[in-house]
Amino acid sequence: MKRATAVLLPPAFLLALAVSLAVSQAAAQGDMRSVRGTVIDKNENPAASAIVHLKNARTLTVRTYITDANGTFRFSGLDPNVDYELHAERDNLTSNTRTISSFDSRKEVVVPLKLDREKKKS
Repeated sequence: MKRATAVLLPPAFLLALAVSLAVSQAAAQGDMRSVRGTVIDKNENPAASAIVHLKNARTLTVRTYITDANGTFRFSGLDPNVDYELHAERDNLTSNTRTISSFDSRKEVVVPLKLDREKKKS
């Protein structure tokens, strides 16, 4: 007679699996959100080829997007339960950092960014 044995999985693996399933389920249900906007320069002109940085405040990972000829950008597939920080850079200019709050319930957040400050020298 054969005997069945139980396999015990490490708690960290089970937690990662649960988080992954929750994110997949949220994405399947369309609960993810997006942020889009336009980067403009000091003269209110669209800033083509500006680099937009989106930082996840929980994991500290950063995604980047290079604006098109109209200065527009878009990030999608964002977790609605996480805060994000967003700013743009081009040449020696940067925008103010804007926060996308997890308390903001909009599915699509529109954020304009203006390149009006000189970057800090490191």
